[in-house]
Amino acid sequence: MVKAGRRLMWRLALTVVVLMTLLAGLVPSPASALPPRLDEELAALAARPTDGMAPVIVRVYEDAAPVKALVERLGGQLGVDLEFIQAFAARVPESALATLASDPRVRWVSYDRPILPQDDGEAVEAEWTPQLDQIVNTYNFTIGADRAWAEGITGRGVTVAVVDSGVQYHPDLLRSILLGWSIFATGLPAHVDQYGHGTHVAGIIAGDGTFSGGKYVGIAPDAKILPVRVCDATGASSESSLVAGLQWVYYSRRLYNIRVVNVSLNSNSLVSYHESPLDAALEILWFNRIVVVVSAGNSRGVVYPPANDPFVITVGAVDEHGTRTPADDTIAPFSGYGTTPEGFSKPDLVAPGVNIVSTLSYTGCRLSREHPDHRVGTRYFRLSGTSMAAAVTSGAVALLLQARPDLNPDQVKMLLKASAMPLNQTGAGAGLLNIYNAIHLQGVGTANTGTPASALLWTGDDPVNWGSVNWGSVNWGSVNWGSVNWGSVNWGSVNWGSVDCSSVNWGRKPRIPVSVNWTWNSPRSVNWGWAPAWSVNWGGGPRK
Repeated sequence: MVKAGRRLMWRLALTVVVLMTLLAGLVPSPASALPPRLDEELAALAARPTDGMAPVIVRVYEDAAPVKALVERLGGQLGVDLEFIQAFAARVPESALATLASDPRVRWVSYDRPILPQDDGEAVEAEWTPQLDQIVNTYNFTIGADRAWAEGITGRGVTVAVVDSGVQYHPDLLRSILLGWSIFATGLPAHVDQYGHGTHVAGIIAGDGTFSGGKYVGIAPDAKILPVRVCDATGASSESSLVAGLQWVYYSRRLYNIRVVNVSLNSNSLVSYHESPLDAALEILWFNRIVVVVSAGNSRGVVYPPANDPFVITVGAVDEHGTRTPADDTIAPFSGYGTTPEGFSKPDLVAPGVNIVSTLSYTGCRLSREHPDHRVGTRYFRLSGTSMAAAVTSGAVALLLQARPDLNPDQVKMLLKASAMPLNQTGAGAGLLNIYNAIHLQGVGTANTGTPASALLWTGDDPVNWGSVNWGSVNWGSVNWGSVNWGSVNWGSVNWGSVDCSSVNWGRKPRIPVSVNWTWNSPRSVNWGWAPAWSVNWGGGPRK
């Protein structure tokens, strides 16, 4: 009897061990910062599956082909390839999520979250000449752009990728707009903006005021704008669509001399930057000398990806109250701020973002139809939001990089924060952007020292720490990243002047596409009814 009882106990113990082993692939150790195989939202769906399909992003360890085949066997549908983060998008039956996540070839499966704009709602090579007495907008003066223009600093030679709803041809943008890329296969190129958000953002960055006779001028009128369209006619997008656009930026960065990427878009889910494919994609751009500027979001008191990423420059909004002096500026009531789960405080700084007049896509675009009272004449439009504040900052970065082209992203971020005008207000970060001060400030070091890169970029269980990195003295062409094991790198001893990230193997390098043949994952075919309304501020508080 005793022996039988002991045998039963051993069997029970063995069963527990086997179950724990099986679950280990799905539930991470508390001591590990690596993401789980299945993120929390998908795990909840897997626990109580319906007959519905879940949009997912699947990252693999090596070859994606067998995992794609598994998705199809499970009744799923394949979406866009995201090879530079070694992943692909798909739609998978909720009942098959656990099976997919438990496959040993799968590194992680995350929810393909909706992405929302954060509004309140070949180029000619002629140089732009400032006429300060004609300018009506105040934000140029608030941040000191007019003083930079007086020194001949207008953004010349710098390309800013605007990842958004497209950028419509406009008289103020004809000198700056480049061909660009769209995720939509037919009829919706990058220079068509049916929503109106991307064109407004582009005008803040690089509009030259031609149509208005110089009244409404962007921050860097001689910069180039590269439109990357990832949003549909309603402004809706998805995380996989946005990552696909960033992937195109990565592979096109040298062709277009992309130095800045503006992302005035945010998701609506609180997740760690270690678990966000979007954050990982933006970090890859950052590590390849592209300054990433993102909006803090219009959900005051909280920051969603990509605003939560510690590397990127997250920008909140201030209200200038119609004056050129920053003395009366206050944090906009909608501006996002907060502390991330890892303890990083956001935003990094703030910039003008209330009642900003900029280029209108066309009078029939979605924003113009919904808010005709915000039209300014026939070719301009008034918007408020952290989208606009991010655009102001992207234009400012273009000025800084013209003046000091050898700066790397960490140095740019540190200069902007160190030169900002302090504001003793909640949600101000380092303070109000002052680009003239940033251009002339020296010897401030680098940001992000000691910060771990996204765990989605690790190859092992050990963090890739951003140690005492000196980017300024490096020859970027001398290191072959293809042989680097990201889990074993001691970043504290790396001299970034000797690093070339262009040879990193981020997965098999795809050809640079002109467009993507989008199937299920086109926002046009997705039911966005479950997504919340835009965090838009039309002159009052954010509209929910």
